[in-house]
Amino acid sequence: MATVNFSVPDEVKEKFNRVFKGRNKSQIIAELMERAIEEEAILKKRAKAIESILSRRGRRPAISIAAFRKAREEERP
Repeated sequence: MATVNFSVPDEVKEKFNRVFKGRNKSQIIAELMERAIEEEAILKKRAKAIESILSRRGRRPAISIAAFRKAREEERP
């Protein structure tokens, strides 16, 4: 198992120690790091999807509001 060393504000350390008193703090930090890694991956995937959608949007011909409304009405049950 690896050891990491991070500097955090004293208030954060005190709150963390108070909130997680009596618990395995290394396990909690590892879980928080895993969650941060997963969240970052989701953000990157989301940004890539948005970029893909926006890049295709510029290549598609625009339709009129009337055509949009007509298509919407035709698809309604």
